[in-house]
Amino acid sequence: MMVLWSPVNWKGVDNVKELIIIKSKKEIDFIRESSKIVAETLQLVKSFAKAGVTTIELDKIAEDYIRSNDGIPAFKGYSQSGTIDFPGTICASVNEEVVHGIPSNKILKDGDIISIDVGVLKNGFYGDAALTVAVGNIDDEKKRLMDATEKSLYIGIEQAKKGNRIGDISAAIQDYIEQQGFSIVRDLCGHGVGRNLHEDPQIPNFGIAGKGAKIKNGMTIAIEPMINIGTHKVKVASDGWTIFTSDKKPSAHFEHTIAIINDKPEILSVS
Repeated sequence: MMVLWSPVNWKGVDNVKELIIIKSKKEIDFIRESSKIVAETLQLVKSFAKAGVTTIELDKIAEDYIRSNDGIPAFKGYSQSGTIDFPGTICASVNEEVVHGIPSNKILKDGDIISIDVGVLKNGFYGDAALTVAVGNIDDEKKRLMDATEKSLYIGIEQAKKGNRIGDISAAIQDYIEQQGFSIVRDLCGHGVGRNLHEDPQIPNFGIAGKGAKIKNGMTIAIEPMINIGTHKVKVASDGWTIFTSDKKPSAHFEHTIAIINDKPEILSVS
C-alpha cells in the first residue's frame, strides 16, 4: 500500500530531511518473514483470480491465509486523514483502478486486469508487495502494460545499492517506462517499511538520478511502480480510497519489499 505524496515532501535533492531507520539483521529477518507471507498470499490469491469470482471472495482467501500463518492483515483498519478505515485485507484494483480498490461484490470478467496489494504484520514488523493479474484473455495493450510495469520494478530494484541515491531508483523506472510510451502516476510513491507500514524514505517512480537520500546497508524499502496506459493523472473515488485514472484507461501495479544487504538489494517478498 503506497503513500500519497507531493513535491513538497520529496524535492529530489541531496539534503532531504527524512528519518530513515537502519535495520539490524534480526529486524530484517522479521521483515523477511512478514514479506514471505505476503508473497505466498499474493500467489494464492492470483490462482483464484478468475472470471466469475468477486473481489470480496479474494479478500477472504487472503485474510484466512494470513491469519493461518499467525500474521495480521496490515491494511485492514488502516486509516489516513479524512477517510474511513480501510475495510479489506487486500487492495483489489480492477482495470482503470490504480490502487486502494476496496474488495466488494464486483465480479471479475474475462479481459480484466486486477492489481492485488497485500500487507502483513507479524512480530511487530511489516511486509508489503503487489502484483497485477490477467483475468482470462487480455488484449495486447494490457499485456504490454503489465510486462513493462513488472520489468520497471526490477530495473528500479537494480539501482537500490549502497552508495546510490533514491533518485537513481526513480530515474531508472521513469526512463524505461517513458521509452515504452506509458505514463507514471505522480501522486503516489513507494516508501520505507519496518515497524511501520509507511516509513521514510519516499520513493517516487520518477526523478533525477544522483539526487535524494543516499542508499545504505540496512535500509528496507518498498518499491512500487504504478503505470498507466493513458494520462498520469488520477482521481479519488467517492469511497475515499479507490484511486483511478482520470481518462479511465487501464493501470498496472507491481511492488516488492527489499533490503540493502552487503551493499546490494535483496528481495524479501518472495516465497
